Amino acid sequence: MPNKPLPARWPAPAKLNLFLHVTGRRADGYHTLQTLFQFLDYGDELSVEITADGTIARAAPLAGVSEDADLTLRAARALQAASGTDKGARIALTKRLPIGGGLGGGSSDAASTLLALNALWGLDWPPAELARLGLGLGADVPVFVHGRAAWAEGVGEILTPAEPAESWYVVLIPPVSVPTARVFGAFALMGRMPECRERKDAQERQLTHFTPAITIRDFLAGGTHNDLEPVVARLYPEVGKTLVWLRRFGAARMSGSGACVFLPVASAEVGRTILAQCPASQASGFVARGVNRHPLHRLLYD
Repeated sequence: MPNKPLPARWPAPAKLNLFLHVTGRRADGYHTLQTLFQFLDYGDELSVEITADGTIARAAPLAGVSEDADLTLRAARALQAASGTDKGARIALTKRLPIGGGLGGGSSDAASTLLALNALWGLDWPPAELARLGLGLGADVPVFVHGRAAWAEGVGEILTPAEPAESWYVVLIPPVSVPTARVFGAFALMGRMPECRERKDAQERQLTHFTPAITIRDFLAGGTHNDLEPVVARLYPEVGKTLVWLRRFGAARMSGSGACVFLPVASAEVGRTILAQCPASQASGFVARGVNRHPLHRLLYD
């Protein structure tokens, strides 16, 4: 890591899933995916005070999140245990990204905690080692640690760097929090429904609702989607209504397992014009630009 001045505040950017296909299900119950991750120049922010006594704590409570569930504390404790350092940290989180919004807020917070403490504790672990530790905190943590927009497969941990267009986006936040586990549980039940497609295997004939794997070339040709949208719209009508509203302006899509929905736009001004028309009762939102490099990687490694 270059010897550079360290920031006083540590950005934890949002991500978008530019598409999300569910390609199968493993024996352990986890679904396999294909997706394209891109960061946004908007997100949460951390400030970190190093403690000499090894104590790890947060500076203030986080509404709706217990200490045991707080991914910044879990990340700090995991790195402390794995590295054997006797240093601690007091972490203050400025939370802008919604919980259960599909923008990767918790995973991004965990990744920025790992990147920050790696520097502040003087550990000098390479990103790949931090990413392996981060995978135990959540499948989306490694993409934030590696710091590049990426084509992802497996459960989201098999990453290939990518360079999608750095478009402007309008992002709407419906007034609902969507738990990922509930969405995937409901998606699994869909496979037992009669309307799901039939696939004939060499061994047996079975029902499936999985999307066949594609290539990056297929993505560039169009025709991708988010397989979880119908499930989320059924479970959380607020998300479906917001999608319908935003699709008046173009090809809007849900990010991740929801709840947030987004639309690529020609400019920030166009995005702000659309956002201004959205009824406050429908959704809140923001306009941001897609970026293919995590801001902390530019600060720490360039």
